[in-house]
Amino acid sequence: MNQKIKNIFVSGAISPTFIGEKIAAHQSKTGIGGHSIFLGQVRADTIENKKVVAVDYTSYEPMAMERMAAIREMMIEKYSLNCMHVYHSLGKIKTGEICLFVFTSAPHRKAAIEACSETVERLKAELPIWGKEIFEDNSFQWKINQPA
Repeated sequence: MNQKIKNIFVSGAISPTFIGEKIAAHQSKTGIGGHSIFLGQVRADTIENKKVVAVDYTSYEPMAMERMAAIREMMIEKYSLNCMHVYHSLGKIKTGEICLFVFTSAPHRKAAIEACSETVERLKAELPIWGKEIFEDNSFQWKINQPA
């Protein structure tokens, strides 16, 4: 494999402006027929009568970026993607803010949609990224990723 290691991490929440700019940058790529986008948002869950107000994300970044590069290469080959971008927040992200942005592009919509979905599931299962759920009273618990 000829993996291109990209930094997938963004400090803080992923802004709507950032997302819009990434989408707009693809208008000149006229071989693309469909894009699929997944945006992960921090939920205000209530756990044992305590409300989540933020999630503090940390990662073992070198391993996560290396693993994501392998997943990216597999997805591009499997679905004949034109391109794929993944961005994940690090740091304290408040409820309602975007913490994950997966963007896949392909000649046809079905491939873009399936690749996006599979990529989200694989990165949740395989990347060393941890979320500490912060409650209103400043107590916390480590988040457990739930399957789809």
